[in-house]
Amino acid sequence: MIDFKNQVIDCIYKAENSLPKDEIESLIEIPPNYDMGDYAFACFRLAKVFRKAPNIIAEELVNKIQGNEYFEKIENVGPYVNFFVNKEKLKEIVLNEIIEKGDKFGSSNIGKSRTVLVEFSSPNIAKPFHIGHIRTTVIGHSIYRIYKFQGFDTKALNHLGDYGTQFGMLIVAYKKWGDKSIIEKDPINELLKLYVKFNEEAEKDESLMEEARYWFKELENKNEEALKLWQWMRDISLKEFNKVYDMLNIKYDSYDGESFYSDKMPRVIEELEEKGLLKESKGAWIVDLEPYGMPPALIKKSDGSTLYITRDLAAAIYRKEHYNFYKNIYVVASEQNLHFKQLKKILELMGYEWAKDCIHVNFGMVSLEDGSLSTRKGRVIFLEDVLNKAVEQTLKIIEERNPNLENKEEVAKQVGIGAVVFQELFNSRIKDYVFSWDRTLSFEGETGPYVQYTHARANSLLEKGKFSLIDKVDYSLLKEEDEINLIRLLYKFPEVVLDATNKYEPSFITRHIVEIAKTFNKYYNSCPILSVEEGLKKARLLLVYATKTVIKTGLFLLGIEAPDKM
Repeated sequence: MIDFKNQVIDCIYKAENSLPKDEIESLIEIPPNYDMGDYAFACFRLAKVFRKAPNIIAEELVNKIQGNEYFEKIENVGPYVNFFVNKEKLKEIVLNEIIEKGDKFGSSNIGKSRTVLVEFSSPNIAKPFHIGHIRTTVIGHSIYRIYKFQGFDTKALNHLGDYGTQFGMLIVAYKKWGDKSIIEKDPINELLKLYVKFNEEAEKDESLMEEARYWFKELENKNEEALKLWQWMRDISLKEFNKVYDMLNIKYDSYDGESFYSDKMPRVIEELEEKGLLKESKGAWIVDLEPYGMPPALIKKSDGSTLYITRDLAAAIYRKEHYNFYKNIYVVASEQNLHFKQLKKILELMGYEWAKDCIHVNFGMVSLEDGSLSTRKGRVIFLEDVLNKAVEQTLKIIEERNPNLENKEEVAKQVGIGAVVFQELFNSRIKDYVFSWDRTLSFEGETGPYVQYTHARANSLLEKGKFSLIDKVDYSLLKEEDEINLIRLLYKFPEVVLDATNKYEPSFITRHIVEIAKTFNKYYNSCPILSVEEGLKKARLLLVYATKTVIKTGLFLLGIEAPDKM
């Protein structure tokens, strides 16, 4: 597809080739409204170079630029050179490309022959899959889909929290107070009760923590009883987690959790020692990172047990050797920023130049309206409950507004779950936010259901108009301002997807498809589609098809379904 921005760069470069192309690109802006052009070149920074006023530089540039078929006009307004895209070219380029590529419009092949790993969700075994996990789960899933869309060989990894002292705690709690038959009826809730009870009792009796540490050490030493209990807890937990993944339509390539790397840690510890990076400190072993402005990283406790960072080092090395990744992306909350800085620095110190390819994609925290989440105190909202409640609420709305809708239950699932996911991906991922039932289940304004409804409306128009892709269409008939503005937004979609790829930011896509939906609905209200003469009807239906296609693709990249009827 023709890149109009590159055409702007070429125009300026040919007129003034003393400026390098990358500098020209940095001076290009998008005007606040289309009356001022599609692109603007700002001349302020050139005033010192040419020792002239910016408005004079802009005027001289316009006089030097020869006619260009991709722009209707090029004019200077004060210190800016404004470029107005040739609308006939724009219509032809965008609509032809969408016809040709269909749901692949906006994709690229930049990832060819390169592997990207996306680690996301990663809940702790035997603990609730709660609302606090929603961000890593849906942000990670969207990033996975975006990278796959760009041609990368993308792998979804679920690095389960299935190791550590918590399992010592659960083993002790189960041996003291557990009942297998009760737990198997409601695994996560019953295991949570045991975990909460252990923490309450441990506050009164410090020896319980010693027992927990002992049993985790026994787990590391492959004690048969400890292993059997651990495997049972892992299996029943994963079965529960998969209920949520099925609702969200998420599939993983690997569920290798922390335990998978337990036999790969001795090699890492040995390597750290050989490279002179391991130091003893009060009976424990650390890597001193103070010279790099970070506290020391604890690699091995005084009792010989390992920690998260030991396992993450083993995991990173294994992944490089096993997948030879181009990027190893960790979608983990911002509270782990220090952990990932330490991880990357240790890998660098070990001599692994690919440490730079280990990317921590962080995000803000979720809290409840009456305080923070706390698994230890049992203050959690189960993610499965949130999704189910959203589906129930949606079904009630459908019963009120469209009781004869086919497949009501399926549509309620698509829209209800879509509403939750869309809200999560609407704002910048780095922002903290407070979970609110009312906001999550609201379908008004800039929401998933609004975008899904726009898709369904477009689909209805295509059915009623008996749209066919093989119909010959005269693009020149699309002249209305609302039509051109909609095509402009469709044109920008590939650029938005690329930006979301480079910045690991699904919210760019979320916000863009909201703008497409708004502009489409304005177009729908201002331009008759089915009641006009046949040639114009075909042209407008093609624009409806193009819009529907891009909205569906955008929703897919977010991990959201696009119902044809609502």
